[in-house]
Amino acid sequence: MPPVNYWLFKSEPTAYSYEDLQNEDDHTAEWDGVRNFQARNLMRDEMKIGDRVLFYHSNAKPMAVVGTATIVKEAYPDHTALDPRSKYYDPKSTPDNPIWMMVDIKADRALARPVTLQEIKQTPALENMPLVRKGMRLSVQPVRASEWEVILSMSEL
Repeated sequence: MPPVNYWLFKSEPTAYSYEDLQNEDDHTAEWDGVRNFQARNLMRDEMKIGDRVLFYHSNAKPMAVVGTATIVKEAYPDHTALDPRSKYYDPKSTPDNPIWMMVDIKADRALARPVTLQEIKQTPALENMPLVRKGMRLSVQPVRASEWEVILSMSEL
């Protein structure tokens, strides 16, 4: 069995919240609309079924990790890139040469208590997370297993 990887997915709760994910049929949703090549490459090349996800509310008060999810479908072409009516439309992407990818995630559980960005920044064990690096804006980021454990422990305090 391959090792489990850990990720952090950012979403503005006004666009798509953890509660929205929990309200989806089967608590599962396509993680579409990623339009950054580095994030796309992580989704396409690194994410596997069974990998775990920290769901992070960005551009919120407070910004915080609010829940966990699991990747239930590996990368496949993002159909929103092909739809001229979609805000994620990309005319350079075609069915024969899709540029953008997405994965499916399934909600596991809301955290007992959200873990805020401020708390993360103040925790020495989390100081190397991409989330706290200046200028890091990726909506999809790797997380170390130890960081995953620290954040889940913090949510139980």
